[in-house]
Amino acid sequence: MASSPLLLGPMLRYVDETSASIWVETRADCRVSVHADGRSWHARTFAVHGHHYALVEVDGLQPGTTRPYVVTIDGRRVWPEEDSAYPAPVVATRTPGRPLRMAFGSCRTSVPHDRRGNRTHGVDALRAFALAIAGGSADRPDLLLFLGDQVYADSTSKEMQDFIRSRRDIHEEPGKELKDYEEYAHLYQLAWSDGANRWLLSTVPSAMIFDDHDIRDDWNASLDWKHRMEGTSWWRGRIIAGLASYWVHQHLGNLSPRARAEDELWRRLIGRDADRELDLTDALDAFAERCDTHPDDYRWSYCRDFDDVRLIVVDSRVARDLTPSDRGLLDAQELGWFDEQMRGGFRHVLVASSLPFLLPLGLHHVEAWDEAIAQGAWRKPAAWIGERLRQAVDLEHWAAFQNSFQAVARIATEVADGERGPSPQTVTFLSGDVHYSYVAEVERTTGARIVQAVCSPVRNPLPRFLRWFAVVMSYGVATPVGAAAARSAKVPDPPFRWHTVEGPWFDNNIALLEDADDGLTITWRSGIVDHGDEFHPRLEDVASVTVPSSRDAEAEARDATPP
Repeated sequence: MASSPLLLGPMLRYVDETSASIWVETRADCRVSVHADGRSWHARTFAVHGHHYALVEVDGLQPGTTRPYVVTIDGRRVWPEEDSAYPAPVVATRTPGRPLRMAFGSCRTSVPHDRRGNRTHGVDALRAFALAIAGGSADRPDLLLFLGDQVYADSTSKEMQDFIRSRRDIHEEPGKELKDYEEYAHLYQLAWSDGANRWLLSTVPSAMIFDDHDIRDDWNASLDWKHRMEGTSWWRGRIIAGLASYWVHQHLGNLSPRARAEDELWRRLIGRDADRELDLTDALDAFAERCDTHPDDYRWSYCRDFDDVRLIVVDSRVARDLTPSDRGLLDAQELGWFDEQMRGGFRHVLVASSLPFLLPLGLHHVEAWDEAIAQGAWRKPAAWIGERLRQAVDLEHWAAFQNSFQAVARIATEVADGERGPSPQTVTFLSGDVHYSYVAEVERTTGARIVQAVCSPVRNPLPRFLRWFAVVMSYGVATPVGAAAARSAKVPDPPFRWHTVEGPWFDNNIALLEDADDGLTITWRSGIVDHGDEFHPRLEDVASVTVPSSRDAEAEARDATPP
């Protein structure tokens, strides 16, 4: 509806047993209402750089119920649209004791879903998932977890570049990259406006965390990288706009009502005159700049419990310590918070980080070696080479921050060994970023399993020649060669070994994690176009892995399998 006062959304964000948060962007200052089961909830918009947003807190719901809802703006119905081809959007509250079903993935570009877009970027796995749910061939999950690169601020589409050209000279810095909040707002519209995806996000709760391309490639890779960015004419505007727009479009909906009530910006909104729109622009920009210059002032990470499953979503970008003598993917304060959340007594402990914690072992050794030489293990000339290599080929995952890797490995092992409460069945890391998917497991004979599952990309496949490079860098001869290089730079050995269980595969994917009696099952699904029908891809399973609920169950399954 081009004339609709609803510009973007509604997006169903945080949902628990008794409440739901529904986010929208509107065309003007207005009152947004959500209606369900004869009840109504309301919110006034707030403004940011001329854009208007609202988050409606729907409370007092009953656990385990599913109810259709309607959104109105100043009394006018705007969702669902009158001629919608999709089922009615619903709010489904959590059912206590029901096993968790959660979809996750990362890296999704915003290009059209026509033949050209599918040829250059592949079929959007999220959209194929949406169509399957709408058509009844897939079940609705409890949560969609997006693990970074929801938008690409540095690698823009033709549609985004057309918008940039309409307002500034694209040949001046920062060129085709995003410059300010207005351009970020348009990029989010491109990402979330497709009909199928928009319906999906209106009916399935979502949680999110950023990665580098939400701001810029290699964001906070090193102090050298940061100083180079700060030397440009445009970086300050980019980082302020990127973090401000992230708070509005992604982070606000991650928060529970209780956590939101403690947020400094949200407190400004709930303390205002309910009949007037509050302009949050200046406060939000100041907040975003402070988050960049003083990252320990605010936490983007969050933790949620789904009965006996704990989900810890970790910020691996803002909360870095780039001090050369004390580098950390997590600074001391963030690591302390993570340490507090990592406890036993759960069936599964899920750690979601945009960056894989357990890279393929060969690549892990290469990144650890590069960090050591970049920090001076082979003296100054080699340090310069190491830094250039780090930025050139993205050697900046957990392995390239050995202080943090070793600390988190120790914490995960303590949880798995039952030293922090009853041992869970798994400590499972969920990640994206690398543009290929795989499953790895730490080699252990007792205690909980420690697993890494990666789903990347949702829609942004690696070129074929880079797929070969990724395999060579990650597997086979890379493992002993990388280990020898790491030892030569006096990198400490990892505290455990791990191996790839399945993968890699390079399809555009969305992964579905299901907690069942026999274990944790993760299935990767991709969109397939049949008979040239580009706009209606079907969903096809690419791979499925079950992490057994116990080692005895695994042995029984293995013994029962015919040779």
